[in-house]
Amino acid sequence: MKTLAYLAAAGLLLSLSPPVLAHTPQQPPHQLYNEGDLKLESGEAIKDFAISYVTQGTLNANKSNAILMVTAISGNHHRLDFMIGPGKALDTDKYFIICTDAIANGLTTSPSNSKAQPRMQFPKFMIRDMVESQYRLVKEKLGIDHLVAVIGPSMGGMQTLQWGVSHPELMDALVAIVPLAKTPAWNVAVLEASRKAIMQDAAWKDGNYETPPEHGIRLWRDIVSLLAARTPDMYSAQFKNGLDVLPWMEQQESAMMKAFDANDWIYQTWAYERHDVGTTPGFNGDTAKALASIKAKTLILTGSKDLLNPEFEPIAMGKNIANVTMKTISPGTVTGHASAAGLMPDDVDFLNREVGAFLDGVTGAGKKVN
Repeated sequence: MKTLAYLAAAGLLLSLSPPVLAHTPQQPPHQLYNEGDLKLESGEAIKDFAISYVTQGTLNANKSNAILMVTAISGNHHRLDFMIGPGKALDTDKYFIICTDAIANGLTTSPSNSKAQPRMQFPKFMIRDMVESQYRLVKEKLGIDHLVAVIGPSMGGMQTLQWGVSHPELMDALVAIVPLAKTPAWNVAVLEASRKAIMQDAAWKDGNYETPPEHGIRLWRDIVSLLAARTPDMYSAQFKNGLDVLPWMEQQESAMMKAFDANDWIYQTWAYERHDVGTTPGFNGDTAKALASIKAKTLILTGSKDLLNPEFEPIAMGKNIANVTMKTISPGTVTGHASAAGLMPDDVDFLNREVGAFLDGVTGAGKKVN
């Protein structure tokens, strides 16, 4: 339980995204690719759509060493920074890493920044629409015809599996961390509760708030980040006196007040809860059949006692993928969904070691992409 002991000592802030959110001058610059109107699966379109991304490492002459990173709900392109860099799993001495921002994360076109469709005028979208916006970036802007891998945590893991179904020939490998193939009722209930917390705050004003709906955001933070994304074991390790959790919760709530827009959250949850790779055109709602169509070597990593994306779903559904490896993150620890957050040293070490070894197996330690 070394990880939990570290957590207790540090009193670490936990969100669905890691603490590395601020962009520094030393990091690669933000880039935007303007895709025009992005036609959605629903038939609607996001007008004047632009996808935000950063790249790390160098694209080789053959454009054969690219890895696409897709992010979690409420997360941004920094989401897997703890795995990116020389000697890490996403080794920038070997690979060209494309770190993308999902629709409605506040950097890519979102309810919070759209001029043409602001706030609740924004059209609803699907996880598959996120994937298609990324596909256009990879193909049209970067001119890349084949990826080494697609990788992502949580909602990013959901996008990763969808990539394998939507574009089975486009990558060698998939790394889906605490993912879902089809969102179960439990997740829908959690996300609905988080939306109600925001939407029933009088300050939300049907999405037309002047200042963030503070009471709703605090409750949203409690429901998702402080309950579903943690485990009882983590609290037991961190707080010997149960009442000590109360001031800590208030501190965590305050830290999130300006971190993510309320309407952006609402829209991403709508996409999250409606996700099912089986509803990809051609599979008639058959989730198992859709997963069986994946051709890439696939690594699925789950968190023990994950209360946000329950581990039973990817473990059961992953068995339909022909070339799949499934592992539990840091076996023997119980950090649930937080195991993918990059907060605990044991989990960080595990993810870098296992994902790095998996990618080395796919690429011959990078030799196949030179």
